Amino acid sequence: MGIFFNFNFENKLERNQTYIYCANHTSNLDIIILCLLAKGQYHFMGKEELAKNPVLGIFFKTIDIPVFRESKISAFRAFKKAGENLENGMSLIIFPEGRIDDAYPPVLQEFKNGPFRLAIEKNIPIVPVSIINIWKLMWDDGMKYGTRPGIGNIYVHEPILTTIMGIESADVLKEEVFKKINSKLLHK
Repeated sequence: MGIFFNFNFENKLERNQTYIYCANHTSNLDIIILCLLAKGQYHFMGKEELAKNPVLGIFFKTIDIPVFRESKISAFRAFKKAGENLENGMSLIIFPEGRIDDAYPPVLQEFKNGPFRLAIEKNIPIVPVSIINIWKLMWDDGMKYGTRPGIGNIYVHEPILTTIMGIESADVLKEEVFKKINSKLLHK
């Protein structure tokens, strides 16, 4: 497709560290980007419908945690499983918006609470990731506006340590991650 990725790191990530990667979500290419970023063992948490996708479904059924977004029980089970995986050294990749925005150009949407509570409960650093311009190359699945070649820029922020935070800090952490991701996005 002629799409290449340029990663800009605020600080080097530790190779053997377990992280929770939180990124904005504007394209199906975001999944590939996070796979390239997260070295070692990792898993995704995503909407249950991905399992029905003919291409992504094979991948999603084998290493990831599906969530039926309308069910609190499904969300609870998913985060319980994610917590177990984190304890076993598997990093978590999550798009805290929970979906790709319907607006074009996309605007960062409000984040769900789960990954931030989980990071604090399990004392796992969060890595905010700003996927800057991938939507210009392929928005969503590329069907509506097509795709074009180019260089996608990704900014990987410094990990935020959660070891000294209490669960009451989850909203503050969520806001901090939101601001960091949003600070690098193109708003034009």
